[in-house]
Amino acid sequence: MADSNQTKKPLRSQAWFGLKDRDGFLHRSWMKNQGIPHDEFDGRPVIGICNTWSELTPCNAHFRELAEYVKKGVHEAGGLPLEFPVMSLGETNLRPTAMLFRNLASMDVEESIRGNPMDGVILLVGCDKTTPALLMGAASCNLPALAVSGGPMLNGRFRGKNIGSGTGVWQMSEEVRAGTMTQEEFTEAESCMNRSRGHCMTMGTASTMASMVESLGMGLPHNAAIPAVDARRQVLAHLAGRRIVDMVREDLTMDKILTRQAFENAIRTNAAIGGSTNAVVHLIALAKRIGVELSLEDWELGSNVPCLVNLQPSGEYLMEDFYYAGGLPAVLKQLGEQGLLHREALTVNGKTLWDNVRNAPNHDEKVITTFAEPFKPKAGIAVLKGNLAPNGAVIKPSAATPHLLKHRGRAVVFENIEELHAKIDDESLDIDEHCIMVLKGAGPKGYPGFAEVGNMPLPKKVLQKGITDMVRISDGRMSGTAYGSVVLHVSPEAAAGGPLAFVQTGDMIELDVDARRLHLDVTDEELARRRAAWQPPAPPTRGYYKLYVEHVLQADQGADLDFLVGSSGAPVPRDSH
Repeated sequence: MADSNQTKKPLRSQAWFGLKDRDGFLHRSWMKNQGIPHDEFDGRPVIGICNTWSELTPCNAHFRELAEYVKKGVHEAGGLPLEFPVMSLGETNLRPTAMLFRNLASMDVEESIRGNPMDGVILLVGCDKTTPALLMGAASCNLPALAVSGGPMLNGRFRGKNIGSGTGVWQMSEEVRAGTMTQEEFTEAESCMNRSRGHCMTMGTASTMASMVESLGMGLPHNAAIPAVDARRQVLAHLAGRRIVDMVREDLTMDKILTRQAFENAIRTNAAIGGSTNAVVHLIALAKRIGVELSLEDWELGSNVPCLVNLQPSGEYLMEDFYYAGGLPAVLKQLGEQGLLHREALTVNGKTLWDNVRNAPNHDEKVITTFAEPFKPKAGIAVLKGNLAPNGAVIKPSAATPHLLKHRGRAVVFENIEELHAKIDDESLDIDEHCIMVLKGAGPKGYPGFAEVGNMPLPKKVLQKGITDMVRISDGRMSGTAYGSVVLHVSPEAAAGGPLAFVQTGDMIELDVDARRLHLDVTDEELARRRAAWQPPAPPTRGYYKLYVEHVLQADQGADLDFLVGSSGAPVPRDSH
């Protein structure tokens, strides 16, 4: 074992295990009931393994095994690995929406790290909200930390064709509603889509956030794309276990990696991969935790970056293909060659981002295209503003229908998701493909929780005409696996009294993505009259819902809780004995 004197500063865990008095006896003695030898407490770094394993979170259900590979690496490097559970957030089962609990899970992570004897932490992340929750919680403690994603599923295959998780659901469910697919075929596709452990294999939010981990420098190279069932995923976990011990000895804390330059790298990377709009709120929230200034407007840094990755929902292929083609390093190399990366940004392996990717190969230019012939030009997330969204809204042009990126239409308003579900297939609904669908009450306070309902289903009578896209506007979010001409994260939201609350059916709305404009054709005087007549929704009366609604920030601010912004560090708490 390497001598603990190699560490740059005293180990935090020694305030528990290094004591020779009664308290030291208690701390070591109780730990020994797990069969830990005495010399494990002799000054070696204690590494927490923050595990979001849960059978209710299918994307993370293999994390028990993954944690064992991390432990091997920690032991080999002379550390003591100690695994601990935190709240697990599963998109597929958790209601009303996993996003409601992202901030709660981050509190679980933060307090678990701060209150326990650990010197560094491995974050086991996978399903959408587990990644930002763990990064946010760890950032508030600012210990050495390294994220290991669980990896995507193998490609879905249905009747000889690839189907992507999430994306295929949206497509096929619309086909069932339009009468072009039977219910039996739809049911058959379930097992064909999700056929191995892992998270969504489309470039949805899980794959996007795994890519953000890598581009931020918080994960080892190839963290984003190695399939969950590939043995190389286990190797990555094993190497992460080794590396975190050295990070502790080097005192390589999160604030040295999560710099302004790292966030700018991630923003441009998100554009190049056709990543999820959810990355916007997560990265802004993470930046606020670590003390980096990052605004919604900063996402325009990626607006002129082409989409290089031909993956669903924007394209054709899936994450397994992306890995075989070269994975994220092949994308980062191209960005670096074009002067679109801060090459000197530090990463968890102690090297710069450019050192990690400068020799990365691209094995398949059909999957990872080039700047000379990109999959889609200028595909970064666009930030819209106007009297309908004074603080901003976002749209993902790479997932939209080009001719709808400039559109003027009559609003058809749904006051909440229940009204949408009740009316969307009503033949008497006065709507056609030229209208603009508007959904209220789906923002951070409104749902509550900021649900993924922005990609509203199209009316059945429009689908039956062969129409597959319409302009849709809401204060909610959209699954990263979804697609369409969908304006999201309208801020301020309707439940907070934003202008969206005052839109009425029949109003005309103008969308012009090139001009970054979202305008409601209603006079200021009329909006003021409607505002005066508006009543806010009744607030929750107890529990976490109440705390959340009272303190959640708006979408453009990252939707964190106001009292969680900032880093508190991880001081040794006062002894309680």
